[in-house]
Amino acid sequence: MDTGTKKYNVFIVDDDKFLLDMYSMKFTEKGFQVDIAFGSVEALEKLKGGFKPDIILLDIVMPTMDGFELLSEIKKNSYASGAVIVILSNLGQQEDVDKGTQLGADGYIIKASSTPTEVVEKVLDIAKKKTPPGGGAQ
Repeated sequence: MDTGTKKYNVFIVDDDKFLLDMYSMKFTEKGFQVDIAFGSVEALEKLKGGFKPDIILLDIVMPTMDGFELLSEIKKNSYASGAVIVILSNLGQQEDVDKGTQLGADGYIIKASSTPTEVVEKVLDIAKKKTPPGGGAQ
């Protein structure tokens, strides 16, 4: 079923170990290569070190540095340029969605209103719109 689908490298950033494990498993089952970071600080270190994922899945509510701050650091310093950035959060207020979009997120998924399988499908749809198969990130 996945024949011809680009193998995306997805980078999941969350401070909830259970969710990291669950989403890692779901994305791996669908043929994604998965890397994780436990919180924004760890994610920023990996990106500063030259890590270039195709897709970054970003939680908002995290200690030390929230997802909005991490997103603005990524954009300001061009870390992972070309990556599709999708916010995956329980913050579902319109102002949160707007803030994410203004900071440069390519998509916004509310955890509570999507099953893990739906999250994978939505992320894939967003990624395909931004980088059509064959167009790929570097």
